[in-house]
Amino acid sequence: MPKLTIVANIKANPDQVELVKAELLKLIDATRAEAGCVNYDLHQDNENPSHFMFYENWDTRELWQTHLNAPHIGAYKKATDGAVAEFILNEMTIVS
Repeated sequence: MPKLTIVANIKANPDQVELVKAELLKLIDATRAEAGCVNYDLHQDNENPSHFMFYENWDTRELWQTHLNAPHIGAYKKATDGAVAEFILNEMTIVS
């Protein structure tokens, strides 16, 4: 079965960019250490610094679902409550 690719677009409120960025950075080491995480890479838009994107690959959807319930994800959600203007998540599968 193909690995699961996740593309998560996070747009911070303009006055909360540094807070959101700091909290997103906290997720990286803990997530990369999780079972099934192939890569977990954070990007920031060069022209719109409030736009962040995670590009992730997971061995299985089940392991990614476990990640979503991890304590560090809960801590991120609590710390950024009201600071994120938009969050769009895409579950994808490589075709070629």
